[in-house]
Amino acid sequence: MRFENDKDLIREQDAIEIFCSSMGISYEKLSMHDVDYKLTKEDRVAYAEVKGRNRSIDDAYPLPIAARKVLKLIDKKEVAFIIWDCYDGIIWGKVSEIVGEAKIGGRRPRDGASNDIEFMIYYNKQENLITIKKDC
Repeated sequence: MRFENDKDLIREQDAIEIFCSSMGISYEKLSMHDVDYKLTKEDRVAYAEVKGRNRSIDDAYPLPIAARKVLKLIDKKEVAFIIWDCYDGIIWGKVSEIVGEAKIGGRRPRDGASNDIEFMIYYNKQENLITIKKDC
């Protein structure tokens, strides 16, 4: 069962627009069974996964993501990014350059959810995680 609602998808769209506009990148939303976005700039291709983080940037760490999402990005064999959308901006990193800690985690289990508790990667604040504040 998928739990993303329209509000989540709008936040995701806002985050990818902030990220791509800061670097002159075009993006294309991929299917619900793939990673979130294919990114292009000139003849180069990359991929991105956007995660909502219901916190401010200052309170966002450690940054969580399901390990299965990171594996999907790595399987693309191209440059890959993870973007966390916070209330006041985004935090992003290139998958090949950030270091995380893997452990079982997630969120409080919900009825009908199969992935609430799973193998997760948590990223602490580090030099290779970039912050872009939203214009408020």
